Amino acid sequence: MLAEAILACCGVINRLGSTVNGTTISDYHEEEKSRQISIHTSLLHTDWLGKKLNFADTPGYLDFLSDGLGALQVCDSALVVVHAGQGVEVGTGKMWDFAKRREIPRLLIINALDREHTNFESVLEKVRERFGKKVFPMTIPINPGIGFNQALDVLRRKVVTYHTNGSGKYSESDPTGEWAERVEQLHQELVEYVAESDDKLLEKFFDEGGLSEEEMRAGMHDALKNESFIPLFSVAGETNIGVARLLDFIAKFGHSPLDHGEAVALDSNGEEVPIRLKDRKPVVQVFKTVSEAHVGDLSYFRIFSGTIKSGLELYNSAHSLTERVGQIFILNGNIRTNVDVLHGGDIGAFVKLKNTHTGDTLSDSKRALDLPRVHYPNPNIHGALVLKSKGDEDKIATGLATLHKEDPAFQYRADSEIKQTILSGQGELHLQVILDELKRRFNVEIILIEPKIPYRETIRSPGAAKYRHKKQTGGAGQFAEVWMRIEPKPRDTGMEFTNSLVGQNVDRVFVPSVEKGVNAACVEGILAGYRVVDVKINFYDGKMHPVDSKDVAFQIAGKHAFRESFMSAKPYLLEPIYNIEIQVPEENLGDVMGDISSRRGRIQGMDAKDGFQIVKAQVPQMEIYRYSTTLRSLTGGRGIHSEEFSHYEDMQRDLERKIIEQAKREKEE
Repeated sequence: MLAEAILACCGVINRLGSTVNGTTISDYHEEEKSRQISIHTSLLHTDWLGKKLNFADTPGYLDFLSDGLGALQVCDSALVVVHAGQGVEVGTGKMWDFAKRREIPRLLIINALDREHTNFESVLEKVRERFGKKVFPMTIPINPGIGFNQALDVLRRKVVTYHTNGSGKYSESDPTGEWAERVEQLHQELVEYVAESDDKLLEKFFDEGGLSEEEMRAGMHDALKNESFIPLFSVAGETNIGVARLLDFIAKFGHSPLDHGEAVALDSNGEEVPIRLKDRKPVVQVFKTVSEAHVGDLSYFRIFSGTIKSGLELYNSAHSLTERVGQIFILNGNIRTNVDVLHGGDIGAFVKLKNTHTGDTLSDSKRALDLPRVHYPNPNIHGALVLKSKGDEDKIATGLATLHKEDPAFQYRADSEIKQTILSGQGELHLQVILDELKRRFNVEIILIEPKIPYRETIRSPGAAKYRHKKQTGGAGQFAEVWMRIEPKPRDTGMEFTNSLVGQNVDRVFVPSVEKGVNAACVEGILAGYRVVDVKINFYDGKMHPVDSKDVAFQIAGKHAFRESFMSAKPYLLEPIYNIEIQVPEENLGDVMGDISSRRGRIQGMDAKDGFQIVKAQVPQMEIYRYSTTLRSLTGGRGIHSEEFSHYEDMQRDLERKIIEQAKREKEE
């Protein structure tokens, strides 16, 4: 709704749309309308005070946080929106941290101050707890709550009264009484912040006790850039209150492409190349790909240097090919305006690039360049794909590839070990949206089930076996005898096949045949159908027949000799263990710790950060299926976690028996 209010202020739209009715410019996709949340980044552009402003409206819901990372990669500043009723959420803090690492200026906006029971001072206190004492309110609501339409403007030292018709227009008056005292005090603090941004201004501030309006204006930009303070604005997006003064500040003092500094790309030799806005040769990065009905793929891009025109040929170094630029659009949601040219620093969209995807860099063909790509967080929820209808394999392959291209945080892989296709995302809603998109756009329905767990099989002691394979069917027979010893190896050292044959009992030509048989048994599994690891095999003797011995016979004999020796060597199962890191509010720490213990988890360490507890633990993979959903339930939606594979370790005997019995039942069925 803040985006909607910005467009209304600038006259791009005549009246405010509504998220409830699905009529906003920014949230125009079907799934966004039905769920009433942002799911995709939308581009917006407008003019204010003679400046062109580009906005990327990104999702705030935690499952779609990674969509905002691409936008942060190309934007010059970040407007971080806090809901007055909900306060600072986990996703808010995450995006703040990403923006901080990018070293771009950040502005805070408290939205929805027209809601009932709004307490501005309480929200401001929480914001300062999370983002620091330098958070400074540029505007303060005078009458927050139902009917909010007045704010104290600290920079201009005025009371601003907004029209209630959604136009964003306002009138100004002088504050009186306690508001007059407060604005003078805050204005003086603001002057001090601005003075701190420049040594000369600071010297004048101490010598003369203040700064002129012109000096304030000159220093404000640097103060924002240097993070001398973090400006905070009070608004109500649904009624367009306070947004006009926010736009004034951005247009007058905000970070522009000229302030972005040099970008650094890598050339074909891996050498760093500085990219400057005023360089003549074009360098463009695609930061988002969307497929639009009746249009095709749209590639959102930022121009880091040079000028882009229709018909231009650009080189994609990621795929070593040339792309011809067709139509160029600037966007307001799904409202597309065709332009012939865009210049350095601007943002737009290409149509129907054949082989360019999210994160790719396009440049002049004489210098192949790659700008840094976004590193997306690891997925924290997984499901195994099951098709509802046979014959949809081609459609599902196309759909999954397309959706991953649009959203690299969604991942999928065909796992040959467990023989399932695994879909992975940033949360339960993220995966549900993927399923809905597959059905709506590709007419294919799937369900997700719990993925199989890739247990491992190994041994505790040495073992041995002698196996004879003999087959006579009237024609040429089969004969092979394999004598084999095995022993355990240290964890994670893999399989080792050796032979110590002496004499002429077995022709050496059959050694690879025995090894093939052993490898086949290792892949198929012996104890419960899982891959065998960390075993040393020695083929030390055997027998052969001058006519009936052949490759297939020794493969069969080798496989069975290994199986029998394996079962004699105290076999057991290993289970995968994952490292998980959980960010949890202090008040929910006990519940989360108890839950980890119930999952056979081991706490590895704890730390405090930004008002949250960071818990590090190791938990078996079988215990963390859809853990992100449980965690959000335990923490009221405020807890998040990341996970990655750590190692394999011995499985508990009672659980091992259950897994083996289950494998036997499945094999019989």
